[in-house]
Amino acid sequence: MAIVEAPDAKQKVSVQEYLVRERQAEYRSDYVYGDIRAMAGGSLRHGIINSNLNTQVNLRLKGTPCISVPGIVQILVDPNGLYVYPDLTVICDEPVLLDEHQDIVLNPTVVFEVLSPSTARYDRGLKADGYRQIESLQELVFISQTEPLVEQFTRKQDGLWVATSTKGLDGAVVLASIGCTLLLSEIYERVTF
Repeated sequence: MAIVEAPDAKQKVSVQEYLVRERQAEYRSDYVYGDIRAMAGGSLRHGIINSNLNTQVNLRLKGTPCISVPGIVQILVDPNGLYVYPDLTVICDEPVLLDEHQDIVLNPTVVFEVLSPSTARYDRGLKADGYRQIESLQELVFISQTEPLVEQFTRKQDGLWVATSTKGLDGAVVLASIGCTLLLSEIYERVTF
């Protein structure tokens, strides 16, 4: 793969230029309104949680019309400038893709973010605000790395979002939009706090 240099921090990059660069890059980067934000390397704890999450969601979606996609596929949050990589995406309808490259999804049903100390503010702020604007999105789930804690935001029929938290290894998160329940003991299996 070709090595692509990051642009000058003060230089804004167009969406088209970003997409060309990103599709050639060895490392993933979000596009945030003209700025390219490199994805930080993950910790072992992040990797274990993400792997457990991906496994459990895949097992529970077996035989359903939904598919889960790990963080190698982007979500188009705002066509004017927000392209991001969630840790895990669930799509329940026929995937709608941006173009023939088939690497950017337009219709997620559930998005999961495993929070890292370096990205938690961004994930909970700009990314979360953007996610909530996606019509197809029904649930947004944040998973803590520092304690067994899952925060879930669910879109109600009136369009309002309701937040719930589940804490402790004996807890379970019900994801009504995809018809499954995730046990925190399974999400955090082999993680020590």
